Amino acid sequence: MTRDSSPVRAERDIRQRVKNLNLDLASIDVVHNIFRASTAMRNCYEQELLVQHNLTFTGFTTLWVLWVWGSMEAYQLAEEVGISKSTLTGAVKTLERLNLAERLPHARDGRRIIVRATRKGKSLVRALYPRFNALEKEITSDLSKGEKAKLAKGLRVLLHTLEKRDK
Repeated sequence: MTRDSSPVRAERDIRQRVKNLNLDLASIDVVHNIFRASTAMRNCYEQELLVQHNLTFTGFTTLWVLWVWGSMEAYQLAEEVGISKSTLTGAVKTLERLNLAERLPHARDGRRIIVRATRKGKSLVRALYPRFNALEKEITSDLSKGEKAKLAKGLRVLLHTLEKRDK
C-alpha cells in the first residue's frame, strides 16, 4: 500500500511565508493539518450524508449529542456540541422544523429551556450513524490499527491541554 504523507501545498506555502519568523513549524503543521482534515471531513459528511436530510454538520452533531446523552438544558447542549448559544438556537429551530428535536420549558425556571430529540430524530441518528462510521473507516483506511490508536491518543492529549487552558 502506497501512502502519501508528504506535506500538502498549503503546508509548503505556510512554511515559505513564515520561514523567517522563528516559529515552531512542527506545531503549525499539527494544528493546521487538524483544521484542514476536520474541515474536509465535515464537508464530506454534509455532502454525502446530511444534505439529503436537510441537515448541517452542526445540526447532526446537536441531534447526536441528544441521542447519546439524552435531553439537556440548552446551555449545556451548546457546550457539548462546541457552539455558541445563538448558533444552537438556529440549529434547534431547524431540528424542530424537521420534527427531529423539541424545546421544552424547564420545570422550575421558565427562562431555561430543555432540548430533546424526538422519536424521529433518534431514529434518524440510529440510521445515519453506521453510514458515518463507514465514512470514518474509509477516511482512516490508509492508517494501520496502531497508527489510529496513536493518533487518537495524541488528539486526546491536545483536547486535555485545551481543557486545562479553559479552567
